[in-house]
Amino acid sequence: MTDLLQEESARGQRAIGANTWIWESPITDASLAELLPRLASWGFDLVELPVESLGDWDPERTAELLEQHGLSASVCIAMAPGRELCGADHETVRATQAFLCESIDAALAVSSSVIAGPIYSSVGRTWRMSPSERVKTYEQLREALRPVCEYGAERGVRVAVEPLVRYETSVINTVRQALEVIDGLPEAGCGLLIDSYHANVEEPDVPAAFREAGKRLAHVHLCANDRGVPGADHMDWGGISDALDAIDYRGALVIESFTAENEAIATAASVWRPLAASQDDIARLGIVHLHSVFGPR
Repeated sequence: MTDLLQEESARGQRAIGANTWIWESPITDASLAELLPRLASWGFDLVELPVESLGDWDPERTAELLEQHGLSASVCIAMAPGRELCGADHETVRATQAFLCESIDAALAVSSSVIAGPIYSSVGRTWRMSPSERVKTYEQLREALRPVCEYGAERGVRVAVEPLVRYETSVINTVRQALEVIDGLPEAGCGLLIDSYHANVEEPDVPAAFREAGKRLAHVHLCANDRGVPGADHMDWGGISDALDAIDYRGALVIESFTAENEAIATAASVWRPLAASQDDIARLGIVHLHSVFGPR
C-alpha cells in the first residue's frame, strides 16, 4: 500500500494510523482480521503492526488483508529482554541484528517503509554510564546498527530509532542523543521515531525537538501526555504541527497506546488503569483530534 502513502503525501496529507497495542498483545492473524475493518471504518489510513516475536502474524496474509481494507502499514519493534545492540556480547548483538533484518523482511512484505522503536536495547534495561563510557557505547551501537540500516536501505525500509523516557532506558532519552548515535549512518536506511509521550518528559521544548530531528525524522507516535486520547491533555499540538510543517515531514502519524487488560503489556508500559472510557475511544476520538490539527497542509 505504498502508493496510498504517496498519494496522501501528494495531497498534502499525512497518513494517520493506530498501533494494535491499543487493544492487544501480541497481535495475531485472527485479531487483525477483526480489527482492520474497524480501523478502516473509523477513517484510519494505516495500521501499525508490532513485531514481538516473528511469526505472531503472517506478513503475506496481512498484506492481503491490508489490500482488502484499503489500509497501509507501518511496523514497530518490541525490544524484549535479550535483544541488545550495545552493552552486550557479540553473540547477543549478532542475534539481535538477525532479528531486526528478519523484521525488515516482514515490513517489506506489508509495504511498510519503516521498522521503528527503541532499536538498541531491551526496554527497561538501565545502567549508569560515565561520559567516556557513553561515547564508547554509542560507538558500539552505531557500528551494530550499520549493517541493519544498510540491509534496510537496500530494501527501501528505514530503521527509525526511538528515544525513550529515562525509566525505560539509559541509552537514548533525547532527540539530540539519537542524532549523535545515527550520525554517519545512511539516511536512506536510518532515521528517528519521536513519540510525544517520551518527548513530553525528556525534551524541554517538544516542538523544538521535532524541528531538531529535521530530515532524519522517519516516523511519529502520538498520544496524550498520559498515554490516553490525543487532545485530552496538555500537549502543544499546534506547536508540533507547525514543527512538522517546518521540516516538511511527510511520514505517518500513529496513535500508540496500550491496554491495562493485558498483563504483559500493562507491566511493560506501566499502564495500571484505563486511559479512556474504552480502548476504541483512544482511536476513534484520537483520529478526530489528529485530523483537526494535522489536516491538509
